[in-house]
Amino acid sequence: MTIRRFCCSFCFLASVALNLFFVISPYYLSDWKKQKLSNWAEEAAAEAEAVALISCSGHGRAYLDGVVVDGKPVCECNTCYTGPDCSLLNPDCAADVNSGDPLFLEPFWMQHAASSAVVVAGWHRMSYTFSDHSYISQELENHIRRVHAVARNAITKGKHLIFGGGSTQLLAAAVYALSINLSSPAEVVAAVPAYPVYKTQTDFFQNTHFEYDGDALLLKNSSDTTANVIEFVTSPNNPDGNLREAVVPQGASVTAIYDHAYYWPHFTAIPAAADEDVMIFTISKLTGHAGSRIGWAFVKDEGVYQKMQSYIEEAELGISREAQLRALKLMKTILHADGREIFEYAHKKMSDRWRKLSDIVSLSRRFSIQEVPSLFCNFFEKVRGPSPAYAWFKCERNEDKNCTAVLRAANIIGRPGSRFSVEDRYVRLSLLKSDDDFNLLLLRLDKLVNQDDDANTI
Repeated sequence: MTIRRFCCSFCFLASVALNLFFVISPYYLSDWKKQKLSNWAEEAAAEAEAVALISCSGHGRAYLDGVVVDGKPVCECNTCYTGPDCSLLNPDCAADVNSGDPLFLEPFWMQHAASSAVVVAGWHRMSYTFSDHSYISQELENHIRRVHAVARNAITKGKHLIFGGGSTQLLAAAVYALSINLSSPAEVVAAVPAYPVYKTQTDFFQNTHFEYDGDALLLKNSSDTTANVIEFVTSPNNPDGNLREAVVPQGASVTAIYDHAYYWPHFTAIPAAADEDVMIFTISKLTGHAGSRIGWAFVKDEGVYQKMQSYIEEAELGISREAQLRALKLMKTILHADGREIFEYAHKKMSDRWRKLSDIVSLSRRFSIQEVPSLFCNFFEKVRGPSPAYAWFKCERNEDKNCTAVLRAANIIGRPGSRFSVEDRYVRLSLLKSDDDFNLLLLRLDKLVNQDDDANTI
């Protein structure tokens, strides 16, 4: 009897305990889950902040994915700086202004560290597609269209949007889409000086549908109205920063791809919103995040859009979800308040760089840089001066036929004119790089001009 009473009591208590568990556990487990979710976000943020706080003397950065020594990432130094904390300057180092790395915007994003930071969960967007079975973040598309509305640089209404791996992939996708159904191969052209990738990429992918045919200016007065022509139009132009229109007479067999990578208030006046049939932009020249490899194209024609989309899907199955997430965060930061801050910051910095460089070159009769006219800008609502991404540097003396060598002797590395299909009397100097790079360029260039002036005086 005693044993039976004990068993009954035990079962009763066990039943009560079990019921209490089922009643309480959802709340307890929910709190535990929230705590765990909160902890991983905090841990990820703490890890990122710890790396960001590593001192590199203002001449380098440490990164989460950088080389690790003794358990922590080491400093990656800017050009010409060395040492564990990047504090040692090599006085004989060359000013390397060859590439278009847009590091000039790095200080802007450091000022907006919190609003531009992204914490990504390990299970973020693991599927090939978004929930609507597309490869494009609809929210990112909406924000991109809003950024263009603020900048007043493009009419996006009524146009399809495509993402690509930077503008480079979209250029190839556009050539494919415009040539695939032609009855004869298309001649792909660009007015010189022309961005080198137009030739190198077209040559690389050359097939029975298209081939690179050189300078568009040679077709300006052509009487052949039957040839299929695809013209790359870079506006503002890389390397000289001037606004451009298509030069080949437009017709049924002639189409144009407008590369508007630099058509932002950073680098040019915006006299009117662009409204071409195929317009290509890139995040690298808008925000400076070249490594994210995101570009976008606005396409008017449905058929061309579908062909470009097929090209991207076959090549990539869409663009990285993490890259799209980062781009969305950057767009949100840009659009904070009235959305003008990044454009005003970038324009001031680039116009200051142009003024400083111009002041030095103006003292020389041996060298010159391009003239970029002042124009009315719809964004600033006034006439504004130049702020190009590059200096198109020229050696004026007859004997200086290799201007790259002249500059190299002065410890300056630029990109030779022959890369842009013109003579090597020209050199492109990038104004986009870090403050360290630009300041070293000014130092080397000032020395070269002064030495030349001293020689003329003697």
